[in-house]
Amino acid sequence: MKPAKAMVARLDRLLANLGYGSRREVNDLVRAGRVVLDGAVLRDSGARIEITSDLPTRMTVSGTPVDPPAPMTLMMHKPLGVVCSHREAGRSVYELLPVRWRARMPALSTVGRLDKDTSGLLLITDDGPFLHRVISPRHHVAKRYLATLDRPMSGTEVETFAAGTLMLEGETTPLAPAQLEILEPNLARLTITEGRYHQVRRMFAAVGNHVVSLHRDQIGCLALPHDLAPGAWRLLGSEDVDAIFRV
Repeated sequence: MKPAKAMVARLDRLLANLGYGSRREVNDLVRAGRVVLDGAVLRDSGARIEITSDLPTRMTVSGTPVDPPAPMTLMMHKPLGVVCSHREAGRSVYELLPVRWRARMPALSTVGRLDKDTSGLLLITDDGPFLHRVISPRHHVAKRYLATLDRPMSGTEVETFAAGTLMLEGETTPLAPAQLEILEPNLARLTITEGRYHQVRRMFAAVGNHVVSLHRDQIGCLALPHDLAPGAWRLLGSEDVDAIFRV
């Protein structure tokens, strides 16, 4: 079986799609000798470039490694107080990324959302099939949360959440079974395989409690690194992506 051929794109189109400016602005970069590939200055903005995963190790723009081509996925430690949508009011997670990335094509999107008052592991990608695989209930990708609660738990919540019969207010389909670990009277670790609107908060509300703080620390087998500070992000490698779908 022959290996798949690498995609090829014009240099000006490639850099424009990575957010380095309009085609005209990219042409100016090239004419100024600021784009280097394999140690050679590129002078032709129409040059055909193979789009390979190792491109950031081979190409520089203004002396800095070129940004990774699509598909690109990163993890972020989402801080409190920022939103995951361009349409919501307030500062967004996209403002924590390099400014030029807002012009990338295909565009970056969050893989699901964490609300403004929830912190923790957030995935951001321009890979549509990957995004849908993570969020689809059919793939049963687990998401794990730490929830601090307003009142001590009774202990019956473990069985209630695991039964697969819990109904959320305003819905007609019961939740899939979820795993609850009671760590302290007011602190729990909850693992779910769905992503319904404000699901974790609504689950505890359904058993008469209130979530005071919520933090997601794991998706699949990919855990939020302890050394990744709130607001910081890190590109994911193939091993990290594989961990998301590991059972």
